[in-house]
Amino acid sequence: MSVFTHLVAELGRLLEPVLAESATAAAIVLFTVLVRLALHPLSRAAFRGATPVAGCLPLLLQLPVFFLMYQAFTSGNELLSHRLFAAPLGSRWTDALGEGGLFGAQGLVFLALFGAIAAVAAWSAVRGRRAAAAAAAASAAAPKKPAKKGGSAAGAGAGVRAGAAGLPELSAEQQEAMRKLGGVLPLLSFGTLVTAAVVPLAAGLYLLTTTAWTVAERVWLEHRKARAAARAANAAGAAAGAAAGAATTDRPAGGAVRSSL
Repeated sequence: MSVFTHLVAELGRLLEPVLAESATAAAIVLFTVLVRLALHPLSRAAFRGATPVAGCLPLLLQLPVFFLMYQAFTSGNELLSHRLFAAPLGSRWTDALGEGGLFGAQGLVFLALFGAIAAVAAWSAVRGRRAAAAAAAASAAAPKKPAKKGGSAAGAGAGVRAGAAGLPELSAEQQEAMRKLGGVLPLLSFGTLVTAAVVPLAAGLYLLTTTAWTVAERVWLEHRKARAAARAANAAGAAAGAAAGAATTDRPAGGAVRSSL
């Protein structure tokens, strides 16, 4: 724990000329960003689904960091005297309510923290529901059986797209269960708001930073995936167009040879 305290204290001293007494709070945010940068390769592997445990590793590896953060601001050390504006970093929401009430100087700091966490959670919930709805719609649109020989081109194309996407065949009951689960799971992100209300302010800052990073990182990874898919589709379309053009060019030549004969 002393190593963690020393690191945050040193980061706070570096930021103190610019941020004054809120420098330690900024140091906590910077420390959280450094942790998430170190875990970014695991997050990318989890997004790609490289291994079954990859999705759990970023969360599990953050638990010791959060525990150290919690312990550092609940035990006596030099960091407890630092503040974020009017609120001590070691204080809880109940302490702020006792000092000046809900709209007191400390209470307003916690309200701003809760508002930021709620905004991130709402953003995560909306994106989660959209992703679940899109996945359920894509699964429902996938053909139930492989296209038969001589079937329509549309059916064959749908089969190719479903196979390329790796979509499982789901029954109507499974699709309904997926839809309901997709509506409930995103709401779990609001659990961070409850946690922030009972932990010290410093730990709440860590929670806000890491959850905002998680949502932004997911958006960025999805954007990169969409761009890669678009480039692949464009390359495939260009190759198909070139092949069709070559076939069209060769056909008249063959006809001319037959006419001369």
